[in-house]
Amino acid sequence: MSQRRISLCLRSARQLLREAWAVYLTLLKVMVPALVIVKALEMLGMTEQLGHWLSPLMSPLGLPEPLSMVWAATLLTNIYTGLVIFFEVTRDTALSVAQVTVLGALMAVGHSLPVEGAVARKAGVPWWLTLLLRVGGAWLLGWLLHLSYSLGGWLQHANRVAWEPAPRDASLTAWLQDQAITLATIFVVILGLMALLQLLRWLRVERLIHKLLFPLLRLLGIGPAGANITVIGITLGLSFGAGLLLREAHSGRLTPRDILLTLSFLGLCHSLIEDTLLILLLGADLSGLLWARLGFALVVIALLARLPWLQRAQLPAWMFAARALPDATPRP
Repeated sequence: MSQRRISLCLRSARQLLREAWAVYLTLLKVMVPALVIVKALEMLGMTEQLGHWLSPLMSPLGLPEPLSMVWAATLLTNIYTGLVIFFEVTRDTALSVAQVTVLGALMAVGHSLPVEGAVARKAGVPWWLTLLLRVGGAWLLGWLLHLSYSLGGWLQHANRVAWEPAPRDASLTAWLQDQAITLATIFVVILGLMALLQLLRWLRVERLIHKLLFPLLRLLGIGPAGANITVIGITLGLSFGAGLLLREAHSGRLTPRDILLTLSFLGLCHSLIEDTLLILLLGADLSGLLWARLGFALVVIALLARLPWLQRAQLPAWMFAARALPDATPRP
């Protein structure tokens, strides 16, 4: 390899690192305060209080009221914590596969709200819409699943768990270590994603992805520029893909309407690989976790896209979170 090519590669690598670091710093400003607030709320007993508030919502879903603690912990923290609470709450409780699938749907749609909601807010989706879609949408999906399983007599046999996690260290030191590892991992993911996107653009594969996703995006009322965010969110989720999601949202290539619809869709249906596999360990059925969740998200966002008032100029300012924020990516 010639000296010129080596110099060009090194310059491109340095530019990539600078861009990834700038995106990562933008993300840290959102995630770190949210993580600290969540931990403070957890230490103040907010999980138990939220579980108490949610308990009346369990009966219409055919679930025992104590399972509200599982969803409360998942909403405030993440699915991993919800798994631990699930095994603590259900040690002496017999559940059917249908019940666990309904609970799994609640967890898959409604989890990590303080962190993922803050990311969505930074990108342009208001808190009220995030809560409506992810809490209200999770409950509605759970109710539809319960109704269909009950009427059809499906999945009524006893549930069997595939794996039980070891108890977690609840100390503050262990929490700090876990968060440090997670945040460091996110930087590696951002760097890898940005390098991959550059490679896909160079190979012109990005255009092919846009063409393949065009029918889906058209159904959702989203422009082709939302293809990258859609792929990242569906596969990696909002936490690990958050940095790049913010970068794409603030790049100027997406309209506020595209941002709102894309992130609303991903709020209902993201991380289809990791989250689905985690909740399947509880014994839940794939029909509710994957296919019903995907179909539900498509229908809800397709309807949302066709509402006549979904135009920025026709909405009061308080209904939109999108702001004219500068792009965090440094210019070459």
